[in-house]
Amino acid sequence: MTSGHTSQTLRPDLPTATAWSSWGVDPAWSRLIEVGANTWHVLDTGAPVDPAAPSGVVTTIVCVHGNPTWSLLWRSFLSRFGDRYRVIAVDQLGMGFSDRPGRRRFAQRVDDLDDVLAALAIDGPVVMAAHDWGGPISLGWVLRHRAQVQGVVLCNTGVAVPAGRRAPTIIRFAAAGPITALVGHWTRTFVEGTLWLSGRRLDPAFRAGLRAPYRAARFRRAIAEFVDDVPFSPSYPSAASVAEVAEGIRSLTMPILLAWGSKDPVFNDDFALDLAHRLPHADRHRFPGLGHLVVEETDIAAVVDSWLSERVFPQVGEVVETVGAGADLAEEPVPSIWAAIADRARDDEVAFVDGTTGLRTTFAELNDRVMGVAAGLIARGVAPGDRVAVLVHPGIDLLATVYGCWRAGAITVVADRGLGLRGLRAAVRAAHVQWVVGPPKAIAAARLLRWAPRAGAFVAGPRRVPTAVATLDELVAMGAAMPAEPQPDDVAAVLYTSGATGPAKGVRYTHRQMSAQRDAVRSTYGIGPADRLVAAFAPFALYGPALGIASTIPDVDVTAPGTLTASALSVAIESIGATIVFASPAALANVNRTLAGSSASGSASSFRSLRMVLSAGAPVPIATLRATAALCPNAELHTPYGMTECLPVADIELAERESASAAAESNGGTGVCVGRAVSGVELLIAPLDFDPGSAVSGLPTGSTGEVLVRAPWLSDGYDQLWRTEYDARPQTGDGLVWHRTGDVGRIDQSGMLWIEGRNVHVIHAVDGPVTPVPIEVAVEGIEGIDRAAAVGVGPHGCQQLVVVVEDVSTDDGIADQQRCDAVRTAVASASIVPVAAVLTVSALPVDIRHNTKIDRAAVARWAADLLAGNRARRPW
Repeated sequence: MTSGHTSQTLRPDLPTATAWSSWGVDPAWSRLIEVGANTWHVLDTGAPVDPAAPSGVVTTIVCVHGNPTWSLLWRSFLSRFGDRYRVIAVDQLGMGFSDRPGRRRFAQRVDDLDDVLAALAIDGPVVMAAHDWGGPISLGWVLRHRAQVQGVVLCNTGVAVPAGRRAPTIIRFAAAGPITALVGHWTRTFVEGTLWLSGRRLDPAFRAGLRAPYRAARFRRAIAEFVDDVPFSPSYPSAASVAEVAEGIRSLTMPILLAWGSKDPVFNDDFALDLAHRLPHADRHRFPGLGHLVVEETDIAAVVDSWLSERVFPQVGEVVETVGAGADLAEEPVPSIWAAIADRARDDEVAFVDGTTGLRTTFAELNDRVMGVAAGLIARGVAPGDRVAVLVHPGIDLLATVYGCWRAGAITVVADRGLGLRGLRAAVRAAHVQWVVGPPKAIAAARLLRWAPRAGAFVAGPRRVPTAVATLDELVAMGAAMPAEPQPDDVAAVLYTSGATGPAKGVRYTHRQMSAQRDAVRSTYGIGPADRLVAAFAPFALYGPALGIASTIPDVDVTAPGTLTASALSVAIESIGATIVFASPAALANVNRTLAGSSASGSASSFRSLRMVLSAGAPVPIATLRATAALCPNAELHTPYGMTECLPVADIELAERESASAAAESNGGTGVCVGRAVSGVELLIAPLDFDPGSAVSGLPTGSTGEVLVRAPWLSDGYDQLWRTEYDARPQTGDGLVWHRTGDVGRIDQSGMLWIEGRNVHVIHAVDGPVTPVPIEVAVEGIEGIDRAAAVGVGPHGCQQLVVVVEDVSTDDGIADQQRCDAVRTAVASASIVPVAAVLTVSALPVDIRHNTKIDRAAVARWAADLLAGNRARRPW
């Protein structure tokens, strides 16, 4: 590039129309504007023909980049919003295609932004969007014009170094003396490094465009000056100006969205958390795996579009509600989640038996431990609202930790070991915990592996080496004063989903919702003081103390519930005289497999004592229920339907399911019947392709669609996943908010709910959508086939149906002719499309938590590779 400008106004020549178009930018948006002695370059869509605001007033979305990007960063905003808003993306002075005047300090850059927006006659409502250094600069402008600002979007930025940590290493290195000029000015290291900081491969056109104004050293001086202006201590020239903004934004009240790439080594999660503390009302959406250039790495504009509609420009008459669909239901006072423990504070009956050690704890001992832990946590510095990662092995310390945290007003982050090591790490890091409770190895892992490197810690179990970290025993022994009780609508827990159909998500629950859930479980299953609970799924053991009944966790590897043996279950039942057992389908299947010849076969009386067996987590094969019914002849076999976000939703007993299945077979019915909605739950079947941003209407009885639910114990929403929560909480025309379960099903004429698969696993064939579960049920009815997966292979709208059968006796590949014929015959009555191929695999991929849910997406990818003639190796 060449330039005929003077040294004071040096700037690159503007790109050609061809170059703009190749970068995804309309050449007509590019313009130069004189502001005082300087010429600015901006991308400006101009006033829209049809403004988004109902009043017809034009709102301007102002986009401010950081270092070393330029207005090109906001190309998706310009394209998406230009027909409804005026969108302006500026090139800050010294950057992009604006003039290169002398050094600009932070305060000057705020003035510069003020000047250019005034010159552009931006005197109406504004939504500010900013990234990197553009964040504090734009916030400085917002503080001056807060009455004009309707909303703020902040992406991977910061206004101060978060408390307790130093500035990012990469920035401190770049700001080290002569290195600043070397990497920022004289070489393209800083520019190329910024491209490298993305967590996802960037569009080559964007990469070329970002480099364009910085190819010559004479155009890169401001890059180094930006770095040099970072205030690493109060003595730096811009420190006072930045600090004023950092404190000033605490007074902002307009809607704010923090949209963050979590893999950014510069403005990482700590900066997002710092901004969240300064702006506690801000909405947050965290993008795991994305990096510094999150605006380009994913469709941030789509997220912002939904956010503007929901938070900034709701339609006239629209009921705006985005959390806790149960919030508009009756909210009568309910006893606290620990009330049953306190009620039995002087009771010497057994409350919990450790299935591994046999250790027995009475209700009086449990109450003392829970209340002692609660008081000790507060005395040791845990504040109400602090997040505590609970990495405690299943046992009495798990119960004491969770209930102690709840009583202290802390928020428990429960990411059980069933997520696997990688999932556990991701969950703890995403939750931004201030404290960790667990055995010494778990605490060390949280710090050394940087799950929670700066979190305080408490040891659960014996402390084997001297350390300043207090144990739970020491917390109890402190005898500290009890803290005030939390309020019903305070957040109590963040529970993580299994991650079986995507990354595990944190689900928020308030104390009110958890108490309502406890009461729903009690009333649905008629649980009374005489009941005793065996929880083969460790988190379910938390219900025992809440219900005021004795409980135990059997001796089983919690990361592999499918390894539960008949002997271990029998011992657990006998240890407390259990009347109720909760176990995953895989656990019950293994109990039945291991019964013959085991020590449990001689203790059949323990199984005869059960009045109820519950199994959930995935569809339970009817063969497993029949075998369990034979083992437990006096027990009702129930299969609750629900999810981490809402449990229970529906319920059915084995005899009802047998009857419903028989009737369905005679009528050509399909799927797995999960029963009727429990008392307090409302169900709605929505069209498969409905828009969550518009009012949703229910389908007629018998129609297949996505299952939506409402209940007083529906969770509060997703943690730091605003867009996910928005998509999951649609409204009907009457303003009621529902939760999308992600399951596909139908409600029959008798009110029974049938589940036919997950929405993301629907096969989109030429003849219409095909749900997988009815096909799998038909195939699993073939002798010798215990498990199968129905998946779609090919492009959306013309996918081919492929059935993959699990068979440990054969090699992975195409099934033999006899099996193909049997599968096609079985599927003919359950599918509107024919089977394109039948494959066999030695093991289908299932989730770690329940050992049951099949990862159909992984199966589909493998099947597609195999059928394409590639050397397909199973990724699981």
